[in-house]
Amino acid sequence: MTRQKVKMTFIENETARKSTFKKRKKGVLKKAHELATLCDVPICVIVNSTYESTPELWPSRETANKVVSQWKMMSVMDKTKKMVNQETFLQQRITKATESWKKLRKENKELEMKNIMFDCLSGKTSVSRIEKSDLRDFGCVIEQHLKDVNRRMEILKRNDESSSSLVSAPAATTSSVMPMVEMASSSVGFYDKIRDQIQNTLNMKQTNKDLDLNKKQW
Repeated sequence: MTRQKVKMTFIENETARKSTFKKRKKGVLKKAHELATLCDVPICVIVNSTYESTPELWPSRETANKVVSQWKMMSVMDKTKKMVNQETFLQQRITKATESWKKLRKENKELEMKNIMFDCLSGKTSVSRIEKSDLRDFGCVIEQHLKDVNRRMEILKRNDESSSSLVSAPAATTSSVMPMVEMASSSVGFYDKIRDQIQNTLNMKQTNKDLDLNKKQW
């Protein structure tokens, strides 16, 4: 059975609040002990609650005084370097979540445009069916694939040239590389065709927009 998520709000019932305080305090002290033991970190816990007449010091008053004295000797910059209040902490979490969301949205958009590109290559769809708002992103995906294809073509050409310059190189090397270069060249031509279709679609939609604007003015 899964544990129910705790609602982070003030507990109105005093009995339940006191019970929760005792359990949570025990958990905090346990974590402090683990941190001090496993990582050899000087640590103390000061608990000042309405349920005790005097503050509780863990693990002892002597250790707490020593840790607090060491902290007081630190410069203001060192003390506040990693210190955050609740507002700053929440803002950091929001910023991090926003950046993560933007990254995922970009990746999803690129994947969507890549799938559309492959659909265009296979004849399942055409550029004219793509929304104008997506054409720019689609063009960027095409450009990136063109760069990848051109880069691959250069590598194949260099390999072909280096293989041809070796006397002991088998004749099959050149014949096996050339079809790959030709295949890459045909892909580049197809990509160029799609890119031209994108530009023509953009120009056509802009022309229609201008015509509609002129009609409204008349």
